[in-house]
Amino acid sequence: MKLLQDINQIIAIAICLCFAYRILYIIVRLVRKDKPHGAAVPHDYAVLIAARNESAVIGDLLDSIHVQDYPSDHITVFVVADNCTDDTAAIARAHRAVVWERHDRSRIGKGYALNFLLRRIHQIYGDRFDGYFVFDADNLLDPSYITEMNRTFSDGYPILTSYRNSKNYGDNWISAGYSLWFLSESEYLNHARMLLGTSCMVSGTGFLFSREVLARHGGWDCFLLTEDIEFSVRNILEGERIGYCPNAILYDEQPVRFSQSWRQRMRWAKGMIQVGARYGLDLVRGIGRRGSFSCFDATMTVLPAVLFTLAGLACNGALVLLALWAGQSLLHAFLSVIRAFLSGYTSLFLLGALTTLTEWRRIHTTTARKLLYTFTFPLFMMTYLPISVAALFRRVEWKPIEHGRRRLT
Repeated sequence: MKLLQDINQIIAIAICLCFAYRILYIIVRLVRKDKPHGAAVPHDYAVLIAARNESAVIGDLLDSIHVQDYPSDHITVFVVADNCTDDTAAIARAHRAVVWERHDRSRIGKGYALNFLLRRIHQIYGDRFDGYFVFDADNLLDPSYITEMNRTFSDGYPILTSYRNSKNYGDNWISAGYSLWFLSESEYLNHARMLLGTSCMVSGTGFLFSREVLARHGGWDCFLLTEDIEFSVRNILEGERIGYCPNAILYDEQPVRFSQSWRQRMRWAKGMIQVGARYGLDLVRGIGRRGSFSCFDATMTVLPAVLFTLAGLACNGALVLLALWAGQSLLHAFLSVIRAFLSGYTSLFLLGALTTLTEWRRIHTTTARKLLYTFTFPLFMMTYLPISVAALFRRVEWKPIEHGRRRLT
C-alpha cells in the first residue's frame, strides 16, 4: 500500500516536472510585448474549405471571407464538398466559391479532402498561390483576419496559426469548456511560444502554410485522425518554425451535447495516440541530437497525457483492489483520489480563471456565464481522462460534427 502511494507521488512529481516550463509560458505572455512587424508584402492566397453536409453554415463563412479588408483580387476561395448529401456545393457556388465535389467512401477524413482539393488546384492553377489558408465550414472570420495574417506571413513565417475564439461560448458548460481551452491554447501556449521564438502548433482550423511547404510535402500528406497535430509535428521535425498571429481572430462553433463532444474528443485522443506512435521516437531524437526545444514541447503535447493518465489510474485502481483484498479501509485510496482530483481541479481552475480575466473582452457571453464556466472548465477538461483511456482500446473513425450556429452569439 505504501509503495503504491509513493508511486502516486512520483507520478504527480513527474507531471509537475514535465509541464513546469509552461509556467514560464504564462509569465512570458503576461510581461513580453510582440515584436513590430516588417513591411507587409501583398500575397496571393487560396482559401481551402473541406465541407461535408455544411449547408447550414458555409454561406456565412464565405460571406465573412468576401468582406475581408484584404484586396479581394488576391483571394480565391475553394471548397471541396466532401461526400455531401445536401446542397453544400450549390450554396458554396452561389457564394462565389470554386467548388469541386468528392465522392470517396474509402478515404474519409479532412486530410483526404484537403489532398483532393490541393491536387485539383495544382492541376488548374499551378503555382499561382503564395499561401493556403485552411478553414472549417462553421468558422467566421474577423474582417481584418487575412490582413493580419499577411503581416506575419510577410515577416517570413512559412506556417501560421491564429487566435481561436468561439461563436457559442455561452451555450452551456460543454461549449464553454472547449472555448476556454482554445483561448488558453492561443494565448498561453502559442502566443508565448511566438514571443520566445520557438515553434507554435496548429490547432484544427484557421491556419496558413506557404507554397514552399506544400511543395516540400508533395501535397497534403497528413491523414491521421488529428491531421493538424501530425502536420505540426512533421514540420517541427523538419526544422520549420510555426508562427502565431494574435490579431487574426477566427470564431468556430463548439458542440453542446456531451455525446457529440465525447465522439469528437475520442477522435482527438486516438489521433494523439497515432501521432505519438508514429513520431514520438523522432521527437525524442530531435531533443537529443539537435537540442530542439520545439521537439521537447511537441513531445510534451503528444505523449505524457495518456501515459500519466494510465499510470495514475492503474495505481489508484491497484490501491483500491489491495485494500479490498487485505480487508483494509478504503480511506487511504479514497484520500489519494481526492487529493489528485483537487490538485488537478485547482491547476485547471487557475488556468481558466487567468484566461477568462485576460481575454474577458473577447469572450462573447454574459458576466454571470463567464464566471460560472470558469468553475466548470476543470470538470470539462477532466472528462478527457475516461476518453483517453477508452481511445486506447476502441477503434475510432472520422465522423462529421453537426453545425447549425450561423452567427456569433
